[in-house]
Amino acid sequence: MSILDDLKLLVESQSPTEDLDACRATVDLANQICHRVLGTSAEVIEENGRPVFWWGSRQPSVVILAHLDTVWPHNSFSPLWSIDGDVIRGPGVFDMKAGFLQAMYALQGIDNAAQSVALIATTDEEVGSQSSRDLIKRVSTPGTSVLVVESAIDGKVKTGRKGTAMYQITVHGRASHAGLEPEKGINASVEIAHIVLALTALENIELGTTVVPTTMASGTTTNTVPALARVDVDARSFTMAELERIDSAIKSLAPKNIQTKIEVTGGINRPPLETTATAQLYARLEEVALRVGQGPIGSAVVGGASDGNFAAAAGADVLDGLGAIGAGAHAENEHVLLSSIEPRITLIREFIKDLIRE
Repeated sequence: MSILDDLKLLVESQSPTEDLDACRATVDLANQICHRVLGTSAEVIEENGRPVFWWGSRQPSVVILAHLDTVWPHNSFSPLWSIDGDVIRGPGVFDMKAGFLQAMYALQGIDNAAQSVALIATTDEEVGSQSSRDLIKRVSTPGTSVLVVESAIDGKVKTGRKGTAMYQITVHGRASHAGLEPEKGINASVEIAHIVLALTALENIELGTTVVPTTMASGTTTNTVPALARVDVDARSFTMAELERIDSAIKSLAPKNIQTKIEVTGGINRPPLETTATAQLYARLEEVALRVGQGPIGSAVVGGASDGNFAAAAGADVLDGLGAIGAGAHAENEHVLLSSIEPRITLIREFIKDLIRE
């Protein structure tokens, strides 16, 4: 079988994060593929109740990080698998099942890789890695090289990522009849409106800090003063100092109407992946790419976060975006370019060999 056959199997094994049984089935399938490709099986370990694929060393000098969960609910992507010329489409093909297989096939050509390399794939990355983050921190020790095979940006690797913070803000008011006795109510919708404006004022465009109110809900009926209102908040920044500023401001919100009560849950989720953590590995990758006739690769700093953020915060050298070339993560046009798969395998293989030689 070829990597294309294996990719089809892995994509058709749908694995939305929230479906634990589906994630287990996909990890088991990945292990079957692994045994055929690498000649040895991975371990399927449990980390806080979720399955994790782990092949190779238990004390690795090179860690390859991947995830096998996707954002796609069952049968929400149609067709489930298709190839049209150079374009391969399917749920999770770009984010990031192709990258996982590219890393696996890259290891196929490295002698004794299992002695110094670990290929690890988690199943909760798309919802913030609550179960797996401690594992990632444990393996990402200072001196370790962590290669994240998340998808590339137009072929470029990712040398910086924003950190993320997530909040839910709830306003408690008091209900009353909107027509007969509105003055006896305490309007939670009005209070949440003030909060939304205060949130948007916290962003800093120059520093790339965003604070975005997302989903909202308030009220019960059209003729009732709302007693409850909620807003979810997505905050991101390239620096930890900015995330801490936002965190302090949100947790210090004071009501305009002192009769309302504000409740805040959530906080900083992922620290930023700063360019200081990626500079060394990026320079080495470009040297390898030139040596194999693929350079320059190029780099990008992006707003999305990944498990590489946790690895960098733990002290490891990190390089992200080494995976698939294509576009459309989390979108209906999610796809991978068929012509890019084999060259990327070669690049990953030679990069790992270069790191192991050191």
